[in-house]
Amino acid sequence: MKVGIIGQGYVGLTISVFASEFYTVIGFDNNYKIISQLNSGISHIEGVSSEYLKNSLSRGSYFATSNASDLSDVDIVVIAVPTPLTKDRKPDLSYIEAACNTIGESIRKSVLIINESTSFPGTLRNFIKPAIEKYSNNLFENLYAISPERVDPGRSDFNQKNTPRLFAGLTPEASKRTRNFYSSFCDNLVEVSSPEVAEAAKLFENTFRQVNIALVNEFAQIAHSLGISVYETLDAANTKPYGFMKFTPSAGVGGHCIPVDPTYLAAVAEDHGAPATFIRRANEVNLEMSKYVVDRVQTDNGGSLEGKSVLVVGVAYKPNVADCRETAAEPVIEHLRERGAVVLWHDDVVGTWKSENSAPLSGADIAVVVTMHDSVKTEDVIASAPYVFDTTGQLKGVHGL
Repeated sequence: MKVGIIGQGYVGLTISVFASEFYTVIGFDNNYKIISQLNSGISHIEGVSSEYLKNSLSRGSYFATSNASDLSDVDIVVIAVPTPLTKDRKPDLSYIEAACNTIGESIRKSVLIINESTSFPGTLRNFIKPAIEKYSNNLFENLYAISPERVDPGRSDFNQKNTPRLFAGLTPEASKRTRNFYSSFCDNLVEVSSPEVAEAAKLFENTFRQVNIALVNEFAQIAHSLGISVYETLDAANTKPYGFMKFTPSAGVGGHCIPVDPTYLAAVAEDHGAPATFIRRANEVNLEMSKYVVDRVQTDNGGSLEGKSVLVVGVAYKPNVADCRETAAEPVIEHLRERGAVVLWHDDVVGTWKSENSAPLSGADIAVVVTMHDSVKTEDVIASAPYVFDTTGQLKGVHGL
């Protein structure tokens, strides 16, 4: 059986290497540089080692391509492309649209099409299926299913094998074939009654986190105004053995899911006349957190950042990964530069980002800690500047949330 996986990023490549142990996998991506690296056995993401990738290549069970005609005789197609937001923070389905175009124009027989890309309820039924039928001129009666991705970059305790996987088909046959496919490399498959339930569940998982992160970010501001430690207060609340889940404040929210998925849920809710006030407010709080951090830093430094050298420590969206998607460091840097600060950043895990390179961890007037990798020594951060503001709660004896 041949499987085509469209998109070879964090989701698509992870699925590709797991599935390649049981199927012949064709990884499709329009990024020629990534395709060349993958076929040379070089992985570009955490969670998929180059050694693991090379094993798949040497078995002949995986190859990467930018040639859509290589997908013509596959039996299953998995869509694993980004679903970002537009500049005005609305759902952007352009990557899914492009994937549907590729599928419709390339497939030469009836196949099972599974969407793993996160989107609002109804995307599979009302967008993907009609789009593929349009691009294929209805030459084939395909099967359609959804199985939302669950990938946490850099995490070692949960992977594709032991993370429960939701799925649902538009037809019973689609559901059956989807279960057969994933059961080869996933231990726990959870079938739900419709694709819309699976799509909504994925959005709500991350909306839950977004809302609680916003709550604790707002509480951090309240605690500061009251002159008490937000971290001590959270630790105290966390002694309750039931009815409480601890979240910690930060400079904002980053990654491929939490800053984005709730907006998809809010958008579809409002399209159906349902209020999404709570979700929208949570988004606002988290987006405004970077400004609050810079406001605090500016106040502590005489009310002006003009001409001051500021070192932002950590630009990845989470510790120990090189992933900078939706990182909170970006708006922090933007706010600092708007106020006249001379900003560099230090992150040896990332190395290069936005055509800039990681700077030494020293020599600044001000250091703002956004992300702390395990490889960074706290004493080096504290020594990097006479004033240090920590948004992570990991450094003792410095300014912070």
